[in-house]
Amino acid sequence: MTAGQSPAWAGLFFFVALLWGLALPALAQGDAKRGAYLAKVGGCAGCHTDAKKDAVPYAGGRVLKTPFGTFYGPNITPHAEAGIGRWGEADFLLALRSGVRPDGAHYFPAFPYPSFTLIRDADARDLWAYFRSLPPDGRASRPHNLSFPFSLRFLVGFWKWLYYVPGPFVADTGRTPMLNRGAYLVGALGHCGECHTPRTALGGPKRDRLLAGAAKGPEGKRVPNLTPAKLKKWDHNELREFLLGGITPDGDVAAETMGEVIRNTTSQLTPEDLVALIAYLRSLPALADEPR
Repeated sequence: MTAGQSPAWAGLFFFVALLWGLALPALAQGDAKRGAYLAKVGGCAGCHTDAKKDAVPYAGGRVLKTPFGTFYGPNITPHAEAGIGRWGEADFLLALRSGVRPDGAHYFPAFPYPSFTLIRDADARDLWAYFRSLPPDGRASRPHNLSFPFSLRFLVGFWKWLYYVPGPFVADTGRTPMLNRGAYLVGALGHCGECHTPRTALGGPKRDRLLAGAAKGPEGKRVPNLTPAKLKKWDHNELREFLLGGITPDGDVAAETMGEVIRNTTSQLTPEDLVALIAYLRSLPALADEPR
């Protein structure tokens, strides 16, 4: 959250947007090649590609189990019926910025728009160009299976009023450009806080516990603390090697979700972005692990 913003202001934003329509800037032609890199940074394939062998990238089907029910990653290929082929650039930005579908309904925050709202316009433009360049696939998106009343989309508006603040990212003048880049990678594109920040009973992030880990994260498993309280035992090279190859200083291997993040995201970062990400994590306040 940037200085001067509040959940109340976010609620007013959405009330006005729903009444009068959200004015979105026109996006110029993006760079699909750069968008492919940004999609790796964002781990987009991880949520939008089925975990099955030989699954079509971005055709949806990935399962995410939560305390509120089961979510299924949707098809985001440019298929006119099954995917986002009928979307325009403004629809794409509306989804990223505001968590709103083209028909005006709220997206559930399993789609990490509370982080993606921070994505800058130029990066959003490049991501859009990349997704438009994908081969269309006709696999239908599977509907979510959520418990009542969490299945009621209009209730997400109240959740947004409590927990959501629209972006985009604003650089901190007290940080170096490298630290600001790291903050952007972690907080916006990488959306690391979506898993590594503990949640309230309503699924909202505990903002004073940013990246302190979660006692019960996605799939009900513990998510590690990313602040220096946990990472201080690792030097720069050890952390770098872990993010590139998934090997801890003790010889353990990252498995399951983190292993996938390393394989598809952190190991794909440019050397400059990897250094910026590590530097930002090192600069955070040290917070104790979230109690079990």
